[in-house]
Amino acid sequence: MSGRFRSECRRIIFQSTRWDEKAFDIVLILAILFSVGIVLWESLPSLSADVRQKLYIIEWLITALFTAEYALRLYVSERPARYSRSFFGIIDLLALLPSYIDLLLPGAHYLMLLRVLRVLRIFRVLKLAKYIGEANLLMRAMRASARKIAVFIFAVLNLVLILGSLMYLIEGSEHGFTSIPKSVYWAVVTLTTVGYGDISPQTPMGQFFASIIMIIGYGIIAVPTAIVTAEMTHPRPRSPNTDCICPACGWENHDNDATFCKVCGDKLPNSQDHT
Repeated sequence: MSGRFRSECRRIIFQSTRWDEKAFDIVLILAILFSVGIVLWESLPSLSADVRQKLYIIEWLITALFTAEYALRLYVSERPARYSRSFFGIIDLLALLPSYIDLLLPGAHYLMLLRVLRVLRIFRVLKLAKYIGEANLLMRAMRASARKIAVFIFAVLNLVLILGSLMYLIEGSEHGFTSIPKSVYWAVVTLTTVGYGDISPQTPMGQFFASIIMIIGYGIIAVPTAIVTAEMTHPRPRSPNTDCICPACGWENHDNDATFCKVCGDKLPNSQDHT
């Protein structure tokens, strides 16, 4: 009986095809969003003590729900220790700890902001594996272009140092450029086209020089994007299997021919041994 109950709970938690599996995901999503909304609402200084008390009660009801859900995930996992150390296992735990820490240590109230980490759980319950896969694609492209971007950033740092020093010589302290570091700050703000306006050139030569820096800035901003885009457009050898979910750690982004989880090593459901 207990084995069947555990199997049914695992099906409902880790799958999303039947009505009860979808209902579980929807309830969990609504609880996550509602809890995050409470965190934002509690930060309003105009709330009365009565409203704050009601929000406190609702928050504890939600905390109890997520505590039961976390315990259930540990119960149905083949390797609970590995799940608890996995990414989503740690997120689940961090979403619960602030409430209990605040109960035991009232001075730790600011830790309640960690409940916003529950938003990350939406990526699991919504089965947004395709978005996780695209995030992995972006990370691989950034790692592949890391050296190129590092050289580019080093060149930009040298450029703003030179431009800031020149502007310090052109404008001088009487126009707000009181030091080279402050002039370099202005060069960074101008080169990135942010333009705070707290420091601005006053002389015709300085304004002309600033215009040149602004034009250079538009070209510089496009360089990192082009580097990463070039890496992302490289053909991928194979796409990840987004339908198979590891019952031990909850990881979803497996290769199509994967038999074991790439994170915890547990055998994947519905997988076949490859010879």
